[in-house]
Amino acid sequence: MESILTARSAASSRGTDVRNVVHAQDEDETTTRALAAEMRATRLQNFIRRRRDHLDLSQEEIAERLGISTRSYGSWERGCVKEWTESKLVALADALEMSEFETIRLFWYAVDRAPQPRSRTVSHHAGAQDSMHSAFLEHYSVMLNALGLPAFVIDHRWDVKMVNQAYRDLFRDVRAHPTAMPTHNFLRFGLFHPDAPSVLADHLKWQLAMLAQLSSSLERHGEDDGLQAIRRDVYRQPALLDAYLTDMPKWVLGSGTDLVHHEGAVRELRHPDPNVGLQGCRLVEETPRPLKRLGLMRLTLVLNDLDERLLTEHGDPRAHLAA
Repeated sequence: MESILTARSAASSRGTDVRNVVHAQDEDETTTRALAAEMRATRLQNFIRRRRDHLDLSQEEIAERLGISTRSYGSWERGCVKEWTESKLVALADALEMSEFETIRLFWYAVDRAPQPRSRTVSHHAGAQDSMHSAFLEHYSVMLNALGLPAFVIDHRWDVKMVNQAYRDLFRDVRAHPTAMPTHNFLRFGLFHPDAPSVLADHLKWQLAMLAQLSSSLERHGEDDGLQAIRRDVYRQPALLDAYLTDMPKWVLGSGTDLVHHEGAVRELRHPDPNVGLQGCRLVEETPRPLKRLGLMRLTLVLNDLDERLLTEHGDPRAHLAA
């Protein structure tokens, strides 16, 4: 009899342990979802405000375009919206003169989904369009190579589709790697290549920014196999996993970083040419419409003499991590 009672007690204890584990997992998932929602809200507010600033327009001017009061638009920019409807977001995108790519980002930040597909007329000149796209890319490559600054073209998973000679020169001393070459995928290079810190100086800042880029890209393209593969490789490295799940979200919330438009961030970069050496680097997006229609984005690494004031002005990620 005593042995039966002991067995029942042990079974009850195991059942309690299992329930505690399940409860803890549920709490972790709830916390993760809440943190993700908070991150999207922060990105949305910064995205709308920075887009208006880019257009050099006041809140009054945007409100006039929307046909609402300035006070109402101010609440939109602060995220104080009861419900983001499809029509409201489309109107906001039009008022802020957003591209298709920017409109998709707006929807993901606001309602965690892409906009509803609109009916499109199928072109009967697909072959001619393909030929036009090929000709444009060929001419664009010539133009890109004429630039003195490192520039590259990527798709939504950060696969590198086009680079110029200045970009090749920047990474000329990088050793061969099976999966993380800078001419193959920029995120993989910055996260996984052992030579990345030799070019991307103060590597912590670059890594956190790239992890944030990965998170942002997965929000828009969660089913993409390439992005999921990068995330799996992040999860295989304990230090990167901890940075992705803990440090990066804190940094994003603390700095209010716009995850795709990089004009506000100045980081350090070390050029292999000793006459250039350590430089301040501002990553600037400048994508013409034909590239956007092809789902591509051009980034330029604007190099300048290192200015410590700019580096501190835009925040040190370590300060947020220590908070």
